[in-house]
Amino acid sequence: MIAYIIGEVVDITEENLILEANNIGYNIKISSGTAGRLPRIGEEVKIYTYTHVREDAFLLFGFLTKDDLDIFKKLITVNGIGPKGGLAILSVMSADDLRFAIISADIKAISKAPGIGKKTAERVILDLRDKVSIEDAFMDKGTDGSALEAFSGETSARNEAIEALTALGYSSAEALKAVKQLNLTPDMDVEEILKMALKKMY
Repeated sequence: MIAYIIGEVVDITEENLILEANNIGYNIKISSGTAGRLPRIGEEVKIYTYTHVREDAFLLFGFLTKDDLDIFKKLITVNGIGPKGGLAILSVMSADDLRFAIISADIKAISKAPGIGKKTAERVILDLRDKVSIEDAFMDKGTDGSALEAFSGETSARNEAIEALTALGYSSAEALKAVKQLNLTPDMDVEEILKMALKKMY
């Protein structure tokens, strides 16, 4: 219903943002992760929104990026995860961290979210594992076509490096996160990526 709102930050709490746009103050539910990345009160910000309509309420949920909004929309398709549960998960991990946890079946990481138990975390992984990929997590959300073409050239070496890290005893989530932090180029080989990733581990 409302794709995004550009306005002035009036008030921020751990769970709520008041944004003024065109002389209207919007109450927007946010994660603590979003709260920590918002500009200061009085500054302008663009918030992507999800509208949740109930019989007794009309609620807006806000995100700083389309990526955060997209992963939130995926989360709330999971049985037992409503908008509140989706925000709880995104309060303890970023969108990419959640992708890593789903891909590596890291139940413990997801169940750290308030109100999300082991069974619910398992359901998130089961329902979303076919809807997220390593490529989503490694993709620069602002890239153009030429960058994507270059990206595809480094995929094989990168994936082999991730497999090597897991063989060394690191969890899949740890391996994915370490490699994600690297500035990879298409000409890098597995050994080079592995050495750089190991440095990130220590």
